[in-house]
Amino acid sequence: MTNEPIDHSSDVSDETGAVADGPVPLPPGSVVADDLRRLLDLLPDRIRERLLEDPEIGSFLEVILDLGRLPEARFVGREVILSDDEVTAGDIEAVVTRIGAFGDDNRAGIPRTLHRISAIRNRRGDIVGLTCRAGRAVMGTVDVIRDLVESGRSILILGRPGVGKTTILRETARVLADDLRKRVVIVDTSNEIAGDGDIPHPGIGRARRMQVPTPSQQHAVMIEAVENHMPEVIVIDEIGTALETEAARTIAERGVQLVATAHGTSLDNLLVNPTLTDLVGGIQTVTLGDDEARRRGTQKTILERKAPPTFDVLVEMQDRQRLIVHRDVTETVDGLLRGQPVLIEARSRREDGTIERRAEVTTRGAGDDRRRGPAPEGFGAYGGPSPRPDSGRGGWRERGGSGWRDRGASRYGSPERYRWRDPVDGVEPGYPAAAPVGRAMPAEGMAPVAGPAGLADAPDDRWSVRIGGRVVPGPFDPADPAPVRERTEAIATDDDTDDDAEEVDGTAGEGSIDIGGRLAMPQTRRTVRVFPFGVNRGKLETAIAILRVPVIITKELREAEVVLTVKNYYRTNPGPVRDAEGQGVPVFVIKSNAAAHIQQSLEAMYSLQTADPPRDLEDLVLAETKDAVDRVKLTTRPVELPPQNAYIRRLQHQLASDYGVGSRSTGREPHRRVTLFRVGPGGR
Repeated sequence: MTNEPIDHSSDVSDETGAVADGPVPLPPGSVVADDLRRLLDLLPDRIRERLLEDPEIGSFLEVILDLGRLPEARFVGREVILSDDEVTAGDIEAVVTRIGAFGDDNRAGIPRTLHRISAIRNRRGDIVGLTCRAGRAVMGTVDVIRDLVESGRSILILGRPGVGKTTILRETARVLADDLRKRVVIVDTSNEIAGDGDIPHPGIGRARRMQVPTPSQQHAVMIEAVENHMPEVIVIDEIGTALETEAARTIAERGVQLVATAHGTSLDNLLVNPTLTDLVGGIQTVTLGDDEARRRGTQKTILERKAPPTFDVLVEMQDRQRLIVHRDVTETVDGLLRGQPVLIEARSRREDGTIERRAEVTTRGAGDDRRRGPAPEGFGAYGGPSPRPDSGRGGWRERGGSGWRDRGASRYGSPERYRWRDPVDGVEPGYPAAAPVGRAMPAEGMAPVAGPAGLADAPDDRWSVRIGGRVVPGPFDPADPAPVRERTEAIATDDDTDDDAEEVDGTAGEGSIDIGGRLAMPQTRRTVRVFPFGVNRGKLETAIAILRVPVIITKELREAEVVLTVKNYYRTNPGPVRDAEGQGVPVFVIKSNAAAHIQQSLEAMYSLQTADPPRDLEDLVLAETKDAVDRVKLTTRPVELPPQNAYIRRLQHQLASDYGVGSRSTGREPHRRVTLFRVGPGGR
């Protein structure tokens, strides 16, 4: 945090109140409206004069007046005693008579300013203490999250008291109303956002303000704002009760953008708060089947997200200049509940006013004690051209009988995530091409195959072959299938060498196209029109959203470039399939209407290739293996690790051998995994 001197000659003030000179911890170039003189005029003369003498009055935060104690002023990073005389009942009464009446929340304010006076009462209701807090409208603080604000996604801001949540919320409302010309309604429970009185402070711009009679009625005013005033954005300060949480979900489901703050300092706090956990989807206990528990490498009873989150993005404010961004609350919550590394974005403002962004991997939601490190290359990247299109609050999960589940663990044991990439050739302008975490875009020079299964003309003879779920790049000569067969045989005999139980499936993965004995994947990134026949349209749309591939679903066979059907329909040879084959339109046949099979067909269509694991991610996996080795030595019970690729499994076997622990591989690809066990007495 820096204390840059501010030129108060350019300050914005809603009235003629003077602003004292002095340093203030604000971003360079920010404009401040604080009307500090009007707050100081409330104080007893001896206290006001002492404050005005302080050279750093610009960083003043609040004055504490407690009966029978010395008056105290709090600045950024320090506290100052203002007088050697104790505060008397007369001092408190003099301040109270100069301000408006206190509400049910024991707060009062000065009309058309942002200052707040809070009272402490004794058992009889008499005021025995005052906190006189200075409020400032700081223009420029929203720059650090402006891209999120302009995205149209709902944003939840967390942070400890005094970190600047309300300030950034006020500036967000002004930017949305003035710069983006949106209809913004502020639900101002304690008049902190738009100030006291009936006329709102100019710091909120064109945004409208609805006052709340009592804090207990905030949820009702939130619903009233949506029903009566047709807002595009609703801004709420301090969501803190179950009724307000339910009201926020109702508003979000109506398609209104929400920008709000909540009690809590981090996502971890929110997850364990039974009142507010619904803001991020809620948590429920789920009992898994034996196979599913074995596949995940967890116990049978686990915690899962209960519903789609109310907010799409979560911001944790560390201080006024540093914050943590969770761009996809759905994926972050799911990862944290599984105890897996999640990707976050750390943002900070440099002294010159520029914004620094860096991706990090963390094993916890927030807090300075979490395990954090730089994001491995390929583990995900921020800064894409635009937010994820139609990022449904459910995160595109398949609804099952036991809650919202993701579509399975990736080859590294963590949920597959998709990173933003710059648009590539063949993708329609503005469409964000992406690849799943742990995978890469088609290699340089790879091209779609020609012929009846080709979706575009191939500029060269490179082919891509999928065998047993693996993608093998060319080049291959379409006229000579021998290299294909040689590669097939090589893969079928190339095991992990981790043990004798290694099993390799040499059959084609679901969704592959068989052309004359050669399994070919069209390598294209241009828009493809798909005609689904017998395929669940909702699941197909979900798969398209997950993979973010440029696919258009068409209802007319004559417009289709690809026909997608299920095995049961294909066996009956229906008319649309016959017509497609007669016209030379490629037909993808999937095993069933399961979401995983539909998604695999799209992956095959666009040949999303498997890439080597990033080095930093490899280190994370090996650290997890080391923890498992320690558990085996401590408990003598076997520990099953999450599924990994062959390279990682070999490293796990080597690590286990180095520490004197037995290991073996079980299962079939892509769920093949290593189990660690103790050897010798007490072990296996």
